Amino acid sequence: MTVLIVIAAVVLIGLAMSLRVVQQYEQGVLFRFGRVVGVRQPGLRAIVPVADRLHRVSLRIVTMPIQSQGIITRDNVSVDVSAVAYFRVIDATKSVVAIENVNAAINQIAQTTLRKEVGQHTLDETLSETDRINLDIRGLLDVATEEWGVQVTLVELKDIQLPDSMKRAMARQAEAEREKRAKIINAEGESLAAQALGDASDVMMAHPLALQLRNLQSLVEIGVDKNTTVVFPAPLMSTIGELGSFLARETAAAGAVPADTGTQAAGPATASAVPAPAITLPRNGSPTTPTRS
Repeated sequence: MTVLIVIAAVVLIGLAMSLRVVQQYEQGVLFRFGRVVGVRQPGLRAIVPVADRLHRVSLRIVTMPIQSQGIITRDNVSVDVSAVAYFRVIDATKSVVAIENVNAAINQIAQTTLRKEVGQHTLDETLSETDRINLDIRGLLDVATEEWGVQVTLVELKDIQLPDSMKRAMARQAEAEREKRAKIINAEGESLAAQALGDASDVMMAHPLALQLRNLQSLVEIGVDKNTTVVFPAPLMSTIGELGSFLARETAAAGAVPADTGTQAAGPATASAVPAPAITLPRNGSPTTPTRS
């Protein structure tokens, strides 16, 4: 009985040592007495105990951050650049046989490639052409990692830290650029306004009445506010002067009527008539304050 128990235990231990489970996202590299004998696909796989060793390799995409490091650009500006790389194993055998630690190797070569590629560009190119730099770094990494059975799928510059003095200089440059655009827009607006005023003056020259109507509209707008001083434009003053001359001529004509005619019409009950106000004009033609005689 004891012998049967021992035999059963040995069989169970042998089965446990001879069975391996390969996950769906893995491949198993089988070594027999130290030599690669093949690759095992996902599922339940049997191996020879003691003689075989199954090394499982993940085929999933790995995200590897590339730590920030100081880099001097081509125009001698010191920047701190960090990035992130995405890679996956496409040949399980090479990733196990060709290199000891594929993750550490990719991390180191990614740092050196990032420093080399960014150092070949100026600061403006590094800030504005990140897509092209990402593609160049990815291409260089693919060439280096192909013999390791690894494919780099994506490289992205994550952060670019500039010195404080460079940040202030870039802020002043951006402010000057905004001021330039504002002045250009203001000049364009002045040009359009001058063109519109020129068109309006042409219309008023063709239609003098339009200018008078515009002057009257200005008076209406001024009269809305409680102003103590009103400045009249010169054309309006000439119009008022002409109106004053007309009133003076009318007053002179009315004074030439015979006095007896006015007396007979008025009758004995009529009070002394008050003469009409006269508007006196100086030699320059502008009206003065009306006075009663």
